Amino acid sequence: MKQQILDALKAHAKGHIKKHITNVEVYLNNPVGIGEHSDILESIEKELDVIAKYHDQLEVIKTYIEKDPLKPNAN
Repeated sequence: MKQQILDALKAHAKGHIKKHITNVEVYLNNPVGIGEHSDILESIEKELDVIAKYHDQLEVIKTYIEKDPLKPNAN
């Protein structure tokens, strides 16, 4: 059960990362086509913040949940 929960959390984070990377690519490749976003740079920064959030979640799972950082050979 533990592994299923971790797999679901990781899949959720990876899905959000892919979604927001796609948004960034749209902004970069077609900025004039996004009429409701007058500040493209600010919009991209918001997308990057979300990507960073989910990337951090993946790193925390990897570092602190899947491995025990307090064990001597945890690296």
